[in-house]
Amino acid sequence: MRDQQPPGPDRPDQGQRDGDLPAGDGWVRVRVPATSANLGPGFDALGLSLARYDEVAARASGDGVRVVATGEGAGAVPTDDSHLVAATALTTLDRLGGRPRGLELRCTNRIPHARGLGSSSAAIVAGILLGAALAGTALPTETALRWAAAAEGHPDNVAPCLYGGATIAWIDDAGTAHAVRLDPVADLHPVALIPAVQGRTAQARALLPAQVPHADAAATAGRAALLVHALTAAPELLLPATEDRLHQRYREPAMPASLALVGALRTAGLPAVLSGAGPTVLALLSGDVSAGQERLGEAVTEFGPGFVTLPLAVDATGARVCN
Repeated sequence: MRDQQPPGPDRPDQGQRDGDLPAGDGWVRVRVPATSANLGPGFDALGLSLARYDEVAARASGDGVRVVATGEGAGAVPTDDSHLVAATALTTLDRLGGRPRGLELRCTNRIPHARGLGSSSAAIVAGILLGAALAGTALPTETALRWAAAAEGHPDNVAPCLYGGATIAWIDDAGTAHAVRLDPVADLHPVALIPAVQGRTAQARALLPAQVPHADAAATAGRAALLVHALTAAPELLLPATEDRLHQRYREPAMPASLALVGALRTAGLPAVLSGAGPTVLALLSGDVSAGQERLGEAVTEFGPGFVTLPLAVDATGARVCN
């Protein structure tokens, strides 16, 4: 699920209507949302579910694994059992005691890949839900979260992908992932600013220092607490609430254009952060959205001419089995 070009303004919904995926005859279908993790100070904890979806259909068939993908990453992703959705579905079926001789997948991909919008988390969640559905198992969401977080390595994207809305996720001392769901205010209008270049979470994480100043850690903890209030009750506080000192500035060598755009947007009074590990920038508009969009457009014109602007909505439902 890797894509070289972000969604362009000439294809604003990229098939956001139901994809032409098969139904019946043993097929099961899932829909999984994009996500944005961290949201500034909520490093490895906070996440937001976004209304842009991958859809996948699967059925047991013959021998071996066959994957057909359209949309983002078509032609660049594996078509065998190394495909992330297929591999996760097979692992889930093994856990549930129901691996078939073969598996067929049809993927309609709309989430930009390697951009910090949760494409790998969406693939993992899709695989878990498909595997459970094929096994005829009603898998508790808490179990799906634990399995998905273990596969992804952290829970901050898989949690909002599963639960919808906004989430706070954490891993306890035993290594088990947990999450609680938040209901964001209606006056929250995310806008993704997507560059043409890809990013890799592992590379961006490798830039982070082993230690940070105590003052920076304390300030970021306070802003993360404020961000929970801003997201759920007081969007007018989103600008100060999204201030981060823990991780974003350390990633600047890997994505200078993204951090320059974040700075320009914040100078213009708009809450803006790296989406996950980047390089996508996420702006959180509220209040006078038209005025915010105008200021956003001016900042992108000057500081981010290679970025594609993608207005989004908050997804309230999370991943779901469609049939």
